Amino acid sequence: MSDAAFPMPSPTDVIVCTTCRPAGASRELPADGELLFEAVQVAQLEDDTGAWAQVRVRGVACLSSCGRACSVAFQAPGKHTFVFGDLKPDEETARHVLECGAMHARASDGMLNRNERPARLKSGIVARLPPFVA
Repeated sequence: MSDAAFPMPSPTDVIVCTTCRPAGASRELPADGELLFEAVQVAQLEDDTGAWAQVRVRGVACLSSCGRACSVAFQAPGKHTFVFGDLKPDEETARHVLECGAMHARASDGMLNRNERPARLKSGIVARLPPFVA
C-alpha cells in the first residue's frame, strides 16, 4: 500500500506564552508560562514513541491572555486555532498539552472536541478562531 493512502498529519504549532504569571505572582520567580514551556519541551524530548512528532513547540513572549495565565495556543495552516488559559505549569499539563497538539495535528480541520480532549484542556478555552481563508 502506498504512503498516499495514509497521509501524514500536518504539523501543529503549540505556542506557549512564556511570560504568563498569575495576578500578584512575584516577578522575582520564573513566570509560570516559562515553567510550563520548559515542562512541555522536556515531555516532548522524553517521548520515545513518536506520539508527538507532528507537534512543534514554540515559546512566545506574550499571548495577551494575561487574565487567564498560563496560556497555550494550537495552530496550523487551514485549521481552527485554539487558545487555552488557566493551565497549571506542571508535568501532567505538559503531557496533556502535547496530546492535544497531536489531536490538532490529526484533525483535518483542527477541531478539538471537548469530550476527546485531555482532562486539563477540557475547559479553559480563551478563543477558537476559524481557519484563515486567503
